[in-house]
Amino acid sequence: MIKHYSIIKGNKITFNNNALFCIGTGRMGLALHKAYQEQLKFVQDNIHFSHIRGHGLFSDDIAIYQEYKDDFGNMTAEYNFTYLDMVMDSYLELGIRPFLELGFMPQKLASGDQTVFYWKGNVTPPKNYEGWRELVQATLSHLMERYGKDEVVKWPIEVWNEPNLSVFWKDADKQEYFKLYEFTAKAIKDLDKRFKIGGPAICGVDDVNWMKDFMNFCHESSAPIDFVTRHAYATEAPEHIGHYGYQELREPEDLLRELQITRDIVDSYEEYRGMDIHITEFNTSYIPNCPLHDQNVNAAYIAKLLSSLGDCNASYSYWTFGDIFEENGVPFTPFHGGFGLVANGVIPKPTFWTFAFFKELQGECVHKSEESIIVQTQDGSYRGVAWNLIKNTEAEQNLELNITLPMSQESCLLVKTVDETCCNPLKIWHDIGEPAHPTPAQNALLRASSMPLVTTERVAADKEKITINLSLSKNALTYFEIFPVNQKSDRGYIFKIREEALI
Repeated sequence: MIKHYSIIKGNKITFNNNALFCIGTGRMGLALHKAYQEQLKFVQDNIHFSHIRGHGLFSDDIAIYQEYKDDFGNMTAEYNFTYLDMVMDSYLELGIRPFLELGFMPQKLASGDQTVFYWKGNVTPPKNYEGWRELVQATLSHLMERYGKDEVVKWPIEVWNEPNLSVFWKDADKQEYFKLYEFTAKAIKDLDKRFKIGGPAICGVDDVNWMKDFMNFCHESSAPIDFVTRHAYATEAPEHIGHYGYQELREPEDLLRELQITRDIVDSYEEYRGMDIHITEFNTSYIPNCPLHDQNVNAAYIAKLLSSLGDCNASYSYWTFGDIFEENGVPFTPFHGGFGLVANGVIPKPTFWTFAFFKELQGECVHKSEESIIVQTQDGSYRGVAWNLIKNTEAEQNLELNITLPMSQESCLLVKTVDETCCNPLKIWHDIGEPAHPTPAQNALLRASSMPLVTTERVAADKEKITINLSLSKNALTYFEIFPVNQKSDRGYIFKIREEALI
């Protein structure tokens, strides 16, 4: 397939690039692992997200909530912030702020024993709402004392996680969640009105009714709310085989329409019209053992979403940055279909480069189509990302893009390509025997195979225009720059490859 585009000088197109506002993680206690920190540092060094959101702030492995009997036999709460400080220190040292998710329930404060995940996060309401209030306020007060009030009030706060699913909130009790939300939001505002608080953090199950009812509850009760949150995943129900789940992708437009409905619900209330909506989790598959996450098609699909998610959302947090993750237990192999941008062994997956490429799209958008987006920078050069999404595993269809840009000077075209041939560590891992525990040499090979193919060429201007041609194979992802060249060769230097020198 060949497509031709001619960019008009002065053309301006709406493109809200909020891809780097937030990134997901597993439970916060995993930040105490050395390998977790290595993966997060790699992500921050190369992409640099602004915020990080994960589960388990109040779960027992962080050990904040404790109780003891006083001299009169009364059970009294006390708080241990040792691990919390270690986690927060590590985040801030890497230049990333928390997007605080308040959950799950400490076992000693819980009204029941229902838990979720391998690490047993308690998903029942508090047995004592006053105790919950004191826990929330004590934790935020400690953070403000340690890191400064003016800093900590900049950290967004979300109440709970996916309460519309009974596995995450006992009985998916809507009214009980609304009670938790209002009680929590008021407690936080009582501490400092500058805090920004949101919910309901729902996923795409009965999401329309939940969102309508939540917004109506806030409207009628005047519960504090500064932003709305929800989650978005793009696959159907999985087929389970052994350790793995296999899922079919929905059309990207279906997911985007689902999110537009949320936007319309929020905007139907005059006092909430235009309020920020944060997608605090999104990915293709919603399970952490789906091989789709490790494949090139995932990178192309996510690129399509990143080009449009900012149309109605203030942010969209990819779930997750790395594969140190234990919802279903400790993974058996480095490529196990984990959510992460980075596989264990600090091996960037193809989707890692989707975010690295979108990081570079800073400037005025001049072109946006179903398979490409281009911005013009302040110095007059152009940067773009293109993708060739082919969901059908049996289909083979190359995409040729012919793009004409208004430029009057000889330029350099720089192209970075991620496709199933040149940047596919999953295939290399398969070809060397799918080792569950790669040797250092094998890990080095996998990391080397995970780098994009970089090519350059000189392109001459013709009548104040330059035409570039991009060739994308199935599920390829390409980043390109074109910028003017001012040749400044050293005296006597001639760049030429002579055939006789190769004999």
